[in-house]
Amino acid sequence: IHSDPRRMTLRRYLQLDVFADRPGAGNPLAVVLDAHGLDDARMQAIARWTRLPETTFVFPPTQPGAAYRVRMFSPRREVPFAGHPSVGTAHVVLDAGLAELIDGHIVQEGVAGTLPLAVTGAGASRTIAVRTPSARVVEVAEAGDARLAAALATFSPGALPPALMDGGRRWWLAEVASESALRGAAPDWDAIAQLAETTETMGLCAFARADAGRDYDLVVRAFVGAPARFEDAASGAANATLAAWLRHNDALPGSGGRYTVSQGREVGFDARLQLRVDADGEVWSGGQVCNVVRGTIDWA
Repeated sequence: IHSDPRRMTLRRYLQLDVFADRPGAGNPLAVVLDAHGLDDARMQAIARWTRLPETTFVFPPTQPGAAYRVRMFSPRREVPFAGHPSVGTAHVVLDAGLAELIDGHIVQEGVAGTLPLAVTGAGASRTIAVRTPSARVVEVAEAGDARLAAALATFSPGALPPALMDGGRRWWLAEVASESALRGAAPDWDAIAQLAETTETMGLCAFARADAGRDYDLVVRAFVGAPARFEDAASGAANATLAAWLRHNDALPGSGGRYTVSQGREVGFDARLQLRVDADGEVWSGGQVCNVVRGTIDWA
């Protein structure tokens, strides 16, 4: 009896919804466990094939203290760090029994270095949050900045001035006057793409304070202008960069450095992100995760 050599290519494969308490509400992610043997070209090919915002690949760690090593790919390129892939991958690794918590934390190794993730709760209500790379203020825009005028023309301005922040990925941040103004705004995609290309940024992350009585504190819409044009369903990294900007201005919503973000409703999702700024000023970005697909991928 001869074993089927094709079975050697079967790798555990999951698709998830991240920052969601139910399937269909959050940001989709694919995770390939047992990624040993896959080179860069094949990982990129798999990520292109899934057509999801990101696909992650899990390897044994190489750094002391790390529980696993992860590489993240969009359909176009490798991504050094992103929030929802970090949170989703940790969820899969824990569910697969590949790592154990130490004092409620697990450490991820990746291109951006080693980053801890805090885990609270259990089962379907479990929340995972990654400590994001530190973000810095690159510049604060002056009133009437010509680079921003067209991209911001459809948004009613809020209290804080627009700012360019770098948290591994560079985003323009702009406060909008109200939740209804932000939710009802139609982005000028040509202008946002031009802004992203000329300033070498992801694009525009617009935010507004939530209306009274909501179960969230902030509404966020993240418009990616280049190389593709799309509105992100839920971005842990963009929200972490925004949290650093709000802390810089002593303008954090919520209480005790903790607040909840609603994102994705305008593009058919309904994500909830939990943000925390700790006593050291570090930003933690997280939420719940739902398994949607479990199986194997047959990729040599």
